[in-house]
Amino acid sequence: MKILVTGSTGLLGSALLNQLTISEYKVKLTSRSKPENTGPFEWVYSDLLSGEGIEEAVKGVDVIIHAATSPVKNSEIVEVSGFEEFLRKMQHIKHFIYPSIVGINEIPLKYYKQKYEAEDLLKNSSIPYTIVRATQFHNFVENLFLSKPLFKRYIIPGNIKFQSVDVSEFAKHLIGLVDKGPQGRTDDFGGPDIMPLREMAELKIKINNETNKVLSFSLPGELYKSFMDGKNTNDNQRMGKITFVDYLRNKMD
Repeated sequence: MKILVTGSTGLLGSALLNQLTISEYKVKLTSRSKPENTGPFEWVYSDLLSGEGIEEAVKGVDVIIHAATSPVKNSEIVEVSGFEEFLRKMQHIKHFIYPSIVGINEIPLKYYKQKYEAEDLLKNSSIPYTIVRATQFHNFVENLFLSKPLFKRYIIPGNIKFQSVDVSEFAKHLIGLVDKGPQGRTDDFGGPDIMPLREMAELKIKINNETNKVLSFSLPGELYKSFMDGKNTNDNQRMGKITFVDYLRNKMD
């Protein structure tokens, strides 16, 4: 069985590469730029924007783990129209594994709506698939909200909360789905704790012995309310074991 990992230079793609180096699977990697270390794996160029290299990338593979994504730039093409063209080139694929995001059907973000549309494209195709949604990665939450204090303050939007999860645990989970075969839409993969962002900021300050403070303020609108209401979490699927505290401490080692 041969696995293709798309988006092999991204956060999830890199985590998948690390996990697969200790597996017995045959693996092909594809992305627009070549990973710094491909290990023992074959890499081929492909671009969902132009469609270039796609046929070569999917040739000879049985399973695809689709880690390619573009939340900011050209997201409509990468997530929807380019993805639709991508699906047309893989009628031979035995199992297409699509990592998605918890809450995309309830959170009014353009990127989330596009991911939800991509799920429908996959469901309505003839390709055997597994869709698994994860909560936000620890890295993502820290980089987006807790990376650059302003005037020694972490600026926090009210009481929004996250159930962040370790990207390596999710990568391992995705690889574990390969031999199980197509599952359709399967259980979400959530982090071990549901925590207000303010508390996450305070934990970072404590663990890193920072002098920063936390300043929070409420925001209007449905987007803010959806995060306040925990639409990005799933209390029933605390699958991950590595906590946000573990993540912060591991970064210091």
